[in-house]
Amino acid sequence: MHKKVVLGLSGGVDSAVSACLLKEQGYEVHGHWLDIGLGGQADAEAVAARFGIAFSTGDIRRELESSVMGPFRRDYLAGRTPLPCALCNPTVKFPALFRYAEEIGADFVATGHYARIVVDEGGEAALCRGAHRNDQAYMLARLPREWLPRILFPIGGYEKPQVRELARALGIPVADKPDSMEICFIPDGDYAGWLEAHGATPPPGNFVDRAGNVLGTHKGIHHYTIGQRRGLSIPAGHRLFVSEIRPQDNTVVLSNGSDLMADTVWGEDLNRLADLTEGEEVTVRLRHSKAETPARFYPEETGGRLELLEPARAPTPGQMAVLYRGDRVLGSLWITAARRIIPH
Repeated sequence: MHKKVVLGLSGGVDSAVSACLLKEQGYEVHGHWLDIGLGGQADAEAVAARFGIAFSTGDIRRELESSVMGPFRRDYLAGRTPLPCALCNPTVKFPALFRYAEEIGADFVATGHYARIVVDEGGEAALCRGAHRNDQAYMLARLPREWLPRILFPIGGYEKPQVRELARALGIPVADKPDSMEICFIPDGDYAGWLEAHGATPPPGNFVDRAGNVLGTHKGIHHYTIGQRRGLSIPAGHRLFVSEIRPQDNTVVLSNGSDLMADTVWGEDLNRLADLTEGEEVTVRLRHSKAETPARFYPEETGGRLELLEPARAPTPGQMAVLYRGDRVLGSLWITAARRIIPH
């Protein structure tokens, strides 16, 4: 009997090619489209029809609101910069796929993420980077360790151009469909506009410098993140950067950027995906970019501390610190604070 797999079928090219690859590997594929209230079911159905796979739908709007969209709003109002996709994967998307897998007796769930599950020498399933530059393992670093043996990432060894070429060769109807934005519930990318349309937002306030001098008026703290340079509209003889966001008095601190480097980062809610020893040297990614920093990790009661072996720019509360050993993802923390290197 073929092993069953529930594939998150979004209607995009990545999940479509994943469906084909899984079928070629002998799996009985069940495409499951997750409804967030913005449409897209027709594309997913067309892919399922193209490959002759079972198709079903699940409504995740309520869970998305309570577990992702609500915290997204609260974080911005508190002066943090949230990372909703990293929160959605373990709390909404993958749980919905696993629930359907349990309903139909499927062995695995799969998605079109550019990441890999590799079984190590001890027989343990490990989350690893995608094989090429489209790596998305960072956004999966909150998944529980015990789920990993039942997850498949069929395109984890491919680059995006290869996936599109495969899609065209297979006659997939969404082969040239544009990539979706990272925040699925804000398809136009205007997060500040979305916040303003979904509840009260902070009023304008003062831009200030480190000494407290007023430099101008900001549009509301939800428009800014640590390290931001664009969109400040403050005349100055040098470039200005957001150095600190202070929700308690509705001010945004600006500087010349020399105070953005940090040598220590603290985080909470450690999600261990591999064994970690105190003081172990790892590399850490402090935002969804390619930049990584060597560090030593020290567990603490509510999370952990990263002593950076090279200074890192603008670690930001609300973002995620992801720890690596080579290609393997060791775990993650939500960043709460950083110790800045203040120039003399």
